[in-house]
Order: sequence, then C-alpha cells, then structure tokens
Amino acid sequence: MALKITSKPKKQGSVVSPNAFAGKAEKPNERAVETVLGQSYVLWIQLIAELKRELRLDGEDWHSSGMKYGWALRLKKKDRNIVYLGPRGGSFMAAFVLGDKAVAVARESNLPSTVRTTIIEAKRYGEGTPVRIEVRKVADLKPVKILPRIKVEN
Repeated sequence: MALKITSKPKKQGSVVSPNAFAGKAEKPNERAVETVLGQSYVLWIQLIAELKRELRLDGEDWHSSGMKYGWALRLKKKDRNIVYLGPRGGSFMAAFVLGDKAVAVARESNLPSTVRTTIIEAKRYGEGTPVRIEVRKVADLKPVKILPRIKVEN
C-alpha cells in the first residue's frame, strides 16, 4: 500500500499561517473576522479606515479564488484593486500586485530594507510583482500604508 501525500511540504523558514477562512464557501461577516484576528482586529479596522480616507479608496468587497485559498477583503479605487487583506489566526496578510512603475518607486522608497529586498527578489508575473506582508503589530503597518500610496500614484 502506497502512502499518498496530499500537500507539498513547506520550505524551511517560510512559515505562513493559512487563511482563516480557507474551506469556507460563504464570505465572512465582521464578527467572524474580529474573532479570528483577535488583538490585531484593531489594526485591521485602523488600516482600512486610514487607507480609505487618505487614498480616497471607494470600494471594498470580499473575494475568494476558491475554497482552498480562503477569503480576502479587496480595497479598491474605482475598479482598480489596491490591496488584498487576508485574515489569519491572530494576524492578517496584506497582499499587493505592483506594476513596473510602482516597483521602481518602491525600490527607491523609505520602505524597510526587508520589504525592499522582498520586492527586488520577487518574481514578476504578467499582472505584476506580488508583495505580501503579514501584520501582527503596529510596526508592521508602516509598509502596508506606504505601498498602497505608491501603487495609487504609479
């Protein structure tokens, strides 16, 4: 009898918590998000409010690429996706897809060096360069506030 492996092993050092709503067919409600995020819920609410106000983001919706991947809140400006916020247990992932102009500006910006290195080393796809930042504490918000501005302006 052969052993069946159902998932790929994770790379050493790249432990990323799964989306809290993976396997759920229906989008999460606010109470479920608050419960999953715990103490980082305050950061979630603060970030959304600041980005909407400062960048005049005018749209948001829950999006899923499939049950396997879970749900993410998309913040938009007109019809342009600016940031995806994916709830994790006790934290959330902020994900961006940057175009070439935004990547060039981000590389020269005052982003933390770890974020700039991530951008420089990221593989470029047809739709752009993906950048993901996990938010657990207030200090994690700095690049997550800078990148949307760079994206909107470029």
